[in-house]
Amino acid sequence: MHEQAIKFDIIGMHCVNCAMTIERKLKELQGVKSARINFSRATGIVTYDADVTNKTQITRYVKEIGYTAKERVRLDQTSQASVQMGWLILSILASIAMMVLMYAPLPALVHNSMPYIMMVIATITVLGPGMDFFVSAYKSIKNLFANMDVLVSMGVLSAYIYSVFAIFGTFGTSGHAFFETAVMLITFIRIGKYLEERVKGRASHALQKLVKLQADKARLLTPEGKESEVNASSLQVGDVVVMRAGEIIPVDGEVIEGTSSVDESMVTGESMPVVKQKGDSIVGATINKTGVLKVKTTKVGEETVLSQIITMVEDAQMDKAPIQRFADQVSNIFVPIVVGLSIITFLCWYFLFYDVAGQQPFVWALKMAIAVVVIACPCAMGLATPTAIMVGSGVGLDHAILIKRASALEEIARLNVMVFDKTGTITEGHFVVTDIIPSTTVTESELITLAVAGCAFSNHPLAQSVVDEARGRNFTWDTVQDFHEETGSGIICRYKGKDLLIGNEGLLTSHGITFGGLKDKVKELESHGKSLMFVSYGVICVGVLGLMDRIKPNAQDVVTYLRQMNIRAIMMTGDSELVAKVVASEVGINEYRAKVLPAEKMEIVKDFQRKGKKVGMVGDGINDAPALAQADVGIAIGAGTDVAKETGDIVLIRNDMMDVIRAIHLGKRTLSKVRQNLFWAFFYNVIGIPIAAGLLYPLFGISLKPEYAGLAMAFSSVSVVTNSLLLKRITFHKL
Repeated sequence: MHEQAIKFDIIGMHCVNCAMTIERKLKELQGVKSARINFSRATGIVTYDADVTNKTQITRYVKEIGYTAKERVRLDQTSQASVQMGWLILSILASIAMMVLMYAPLPALVHNSMPYIMMVIATITVLGPGMDFFVSAYKSIKNLFANMDVLVSMGVLSAYIYSVFAIFGTFGTSGHAFFETAVMLITFIRIGKYLEERVKGRASHALQKLVKLQADKARLLTPEGKESEVNASSLQVGDVVVMRAGEIIPVDGEVIEGTSSVDESMVTGESMPVVKQKGDSIVGATINKTGVLKVKTTKVGEETVLSQIITMVEDAQMDKAPIQRFADQVSNIFVPIVVGLSIITFLCWYFLFYDVAGQQPFVWALKMAIAVVVIACPCAMGLATPTAIMVGSGVGLDHAILIKRASALEEIARLNVMVFDKTGTITEGHFVVTDIIPSTTVTESELITLAVAGCAFSNHPLAQSVVDEARGRNFTWDTVQDFHEETGSGIICRYKGKDLLIGNEGLLTSHGITFGGLKDKVKELESHGKSLMFVSYGVICVGVLGLMDRIKPNAQDVVTYLRQMNIRAIMMTGDSELVAKVVASEVGINEYRAKVLPAEKMEIVKDFQRKGKKVGMVGDGINDAPALAQADVGIAIGAGTDVAKETGDIVLIRNDMMDVIRAIHLGKRTLSKVRQNLFWAFFYNVIGIPIAAGLLYPLFGISLKPEYAGLAMAFSSVSVVTNSLLLKRITFHKL
């Protein structure tokens, strides 16, 4: 099987049920493995077997369903709002004309012709601004799936067709036309559509901002050494580009000449510029602040860091959170139920309560039935989850928390166990020299000089830490001879004519070297979980260095916050029991697993899940990838390996442990917004439909005109999206 994916924009969707129709139909197409359609973003992603079907067949099939699928061009939401504005203006003008005809003093000739003039205005409105609803309703019914526009179309056409028959006397001399209902219904719904497009555009602001970060132009250095301005999209791997101070870097690449400070805040979230010089990697869309750089292009197009982030955000917004399934199921049966309630309303008013309705029971019953149809709003329920997820993922991105899977935002809010890898996650993943214990035969400086002389040729992490320590002290040292490294033991070489041994206790013991008066100090360092590096020169142990992987800032605070949230913190590591105990104790973790093999990490996560726990996993290495994938929410540290970041559901772009808490906080707030939206969507329909049906009229004389019912329906969707936008006000200042 040759699996591929296609992403496309979808034109012609009018409500969430349209998206559900396309999704359901695509899944029926042979060769399609999965299909996700996002109404809020008007986008789709389809995974398919390239041996069975292809992009052309998929887009053609979408067209057969009744919609248009085009390759992703990331349309600005404001362009959609402009289309809605045009139809809205036309419908508003029609409504004003209707009001003038109904209430303004007019000449007798105009007054006598008023029903026919109103019919012309209504016809233009129905066939113009209203046509979208009818086309959408037709597509929906053709696919055996009722959407919101079926309800709108039923309401508009009922009022319009009845009114046409009425003015030609089909219902006798008492026939009463209400063309204004059809016109104003279209107008109010158009208002809702326009506002919805506007607020949906604001909801996707974070993604639009990312897209706009990309540089349009680049200064290409030709083989002749001349500079030529080209489109950034035309650059190829291996091209050399020149960047001056203040310019946006157009490519991912490697600095081959020059030194400059670069603002990488869009990638790392860190406000301090980073110095870049020859050999350093550089990320596109960051800003060159000071000097001139020549950069060799290493990644272009969809392979760049920014493009990958954009793709991850889009994929996350395409994903469906579990709580949305319930709303989708309700929306699926919602329209048929509303149509049934509308018919019951008409029958009750016309046959049972005609004496309450007054002199025109048919017109009254029809208006009540139309009001029921148009006040019902499946869109509010359909928009409840995706808009909150979209805004939540945007807020996360603004705080350097990349949400790769929308459902992760919901699931992270439900976690009760958080498992941490130790090295690179709780600790820096880089050892530092913490203790320098010389014997009586050498000074501290002499001990470090001997140690760094032997370590300078080694790639071992502990050896490199010694080199860093010596360089930090501006020490110099001579070159050793006969360098030999014994795996698992240490370094053997000669320095200034004497044997120099640097390594563990076993290395020195095997050469008959004892520790003399250092034993007590060695035991003390071991009790604190330090890694020890013994140094002997000649045949004497001249000292020992204690090294430790430094614990990250805020690690202890993170554990404290988790405890306050009733989330169990677990640490696992491949290190020894003693090291694990020391680190766990220092950060306040009560439960830990030591000497854990990579394959066992996944089993530990599974074990908690078998006990009914919702498990989050925080890691940074290749060996963490299986556990990240197994966890309910995998959280990858941004400074970690590409494999870990690819596997995680959430990527913490900054190397800041506190972002774990921020991600949980964001998930809880987002889930809260989803619940609020769903509550208000259901509450609105539970209250609105009975009022529209005239339930309060016999007792209180309260009824609802169809056009006002349409206005209420339109604003229910807007209120849901607006409530989601309030997520943007979330703050993390206390964390």
